[in-house]
Amino acid sequence: MPKKVKVSDLVKEFHLEIICGEEGLKRPITTADLYRPSLEMAGYYEFHPHDRVQILGKTELTFFDRLSSEERMDRMQRLCSPEETPCIIISRGMEAPIELLAAANEHHITVMRTNLATTILASRLTGFLENRLAPSTTIHGVLVDVYGIGMLISGSSGIGKSETALELVKRGHRLIADDAVEIRQTADNQLIGNAPELIRHLLEIRGIGIINVMTLFGAGAVRTAKKISVVCKLEIWQQDKQYDRLGLDEETTRIIDTDIPLVTIPVRPGRNLAVIIEVAAMNYRLKRMGYNAALQFTNKLTESLNEDMDDLE
Repeated sequence: MPKKVKVSDLVKEFHLEIICGEEGLKRPITTADLYRPSLEMAGYYEFHPHDRVQILGKTELTFFDRLSSEERMDRMQRLCSPEETPCIIISRGMEAPIELLAAANEHHITVMRTNLATTILASRLTGFLENRLAPSTTIHGVLVDVYGIGMLISGSSGIGKSETALELVKRGHRLIADDAVEIRQTADNQLIGNAPELIRHLLEIRGIGIINVMTLFGAGAVRTAKKISVVCKLEIWQQDKQYDRLGLDEETTRIIDTDIPLVTIPVRPGRNLAVIIEVAAMNYRLKRMGYNAALQFTNKLTESLNEDMDDLE
């Protein structure tokens, strides 16, 4: 089921003035796209997107005032008649045409008004709707900001995710979420992780209990949200499993509809997981800058082997 935002949510968030059609406050908004019906005011409704929030600004209403009374009534009836239309918002505090009020009351559509300029209103509405309607999921794990890279630490319960996060915080990095990470996918397929409000800034350490990271280490040890760049999967060391020793095999894992680089870290006594995750974050940054140590080593090895073969010949 797609996410939905109700018209009443816009009223609360942006303090909109309800002019008419309160019975339409429960109408759902299913898309973050907005629409300014300029061509529709001229009578062209062929490809009118009915399911978007309709915004009437100075341009639309000034043109509308020049129409005849029959045209004015026709335009507003056609604007308000589709059942999918969630609501209509008038910007710049302009007066609502009586034809609009009559059509909106007839079709139970909420008409609202704000003093914001049209472009500012559209920008804020888009940001709010994209955030609320973005695909989302909740994953068991720990999200830490390491050298500016969002590292999602996953693994089975009790493997040491929270303890690793605590060591990273002590080393100057920042905690975003522990145990449950809420992830939303933005329009450009970026994954943004944050903590549920109930457990924000909290970290569970077995044997000690729940600690407040911000209280213990200061405000600089936490942040509310972070883009996820790498997933570090912790797993118990398996003697018969072959682990990547060069770093040439770049694995990925899919979260919602986005593929994220995956680093599998085997866990056994004596391994400093916090340092390994720090190195994984720095190595990811180097790769983004165009430097791949494993690839460079392979190229040098190939050149050396070719030179040896030439000497033998």
